[in-house]
Amino acid sequence: MAGGTIRPAGRRSRRRAAPMAEINVTPFVDVMLVLLTIFMVAAPLLTVGVPLQLPQTAADAVRSEPEEPLTVSVPAQGPLVLMTTEVPEAELVTRLRAVAAERKSGRIYLRADGAVPYARVMQVMGALNAAGYRDIVLVTDAGGPRMDG
Repeated sequence: MAGGTIRPAGRRSRRRAAPMAEINVTPFVDVMLVLLTIFMVAAPLLTVGVPLQLPQTAADAVRSEPEEPLTVSVPAQGPLVLMTTEVPEAELVTRLRAVAAERKSGRIYLRADGAVPYARVMQVMGALNAAGYRDIVLVTDAGGPRMDG
């Protein structure tokens, strides 16, 4: 053969392949999409699990805080619920004072079923105030009627 070199059969070239200078982002994107899906499914499950029919209002959302929000729920039937634990009314103030000593934030979220009478919600708010909580946030569902015309 003219101008060419003949290599013995079965021998490889001694030249090394140049290193690849590009980053393959496909595995990274796959992992991120899986994590996004997991968080989208898990986020609604992180809310307090007391089933309530919250009243609907046109109020704006409250800013979140760095610690887990402290929540008291007032269901239409049954005892009060502090976070996920049922609490007898006589023990509510005592337990809230114990929790307040461990928390940095003085904010507490009050979730009350729409069927609960106003007087009962005010009694619970009085108990929250007696326990030392002055920043009480009333939790509602969005999409209620606007009263601005």
